[in-house]
Amino acid sequence: MRGYAGRHRVRPGITGLAQVKGLRGEIRTVERAMRRVELDKEYIDRWSLWLDLHIMLATVRAVFFDRDAY
Repeated sequence: MRGYAGRHRVRPGITGLAQVKGLRGEIRTVERAMRRVELDKEYIDRWSLWLDLHIMLATVRAVFFDRDAY
C-alpha cells in the first residue's frame, strides 16, 4: 500500500485515530487493515495538539461507554 512505510515516522502509542474509529484489536480482513493504515496516515498528515486531545477524549468515551472496547 502506498505510504505504508510512513507510519514508521511516528512512535506508536496506546491509542490512535484508527482505534477510536473502531479499528482496534485483531484485523480480520484486508479492507479493515487498509482502512487502519489510511487512518494512521491521516493522523500523521493532520497531526496537531487538538487532534491528540480529540483522540484522548474519544478514547475515554470508548473505554467507559463502548461495549466492544477491550
